[in-house]
Amino acid sequence: MSAVSHETSEHYVWGTVCDGWHLLKQSDLSVIQERVPAGAGEVAHFHTHARQFFFVLSGTATLQFDGRSVTFGAGQGVHVPPGVKHRFANTSTEEVVFLVISSPPTAGDRTNLDALS
Repeated sequence: MSAVSHETSEHYVWGTVCDGWHLLKQSDLSVIQERVPAGAGEVAHFHTHARQFFFVLSGTATLQFDGRSVTFGAGQGVHVPPGVKHRFANTSTEEVVFLVISSPPTAGDRTNLDALS
């Protein structure tokens, strides 16, 4: 075992302006640190099998689901069960850095939607 950080982890870019770092990438569990600039976010989607927990490290995030929005900040998190349509967004004026913990990992288990309904 060894310590991990985003500086030494596998990096990827999503949504053209957002960053992700795989802190833990196992067959049964994924821990990713992500950075989303002000005004950016992802498309609405759901996961059939994966449950996710979003935990904000710095900044403020908005998670839209089931016709409502939850805004949460540093030290707070939101659980998204499998099958729940959701969208992560940064509606603030500063970047948000957060962890997204998924079990099982979401690779191959994502259905994008045109919008939340």
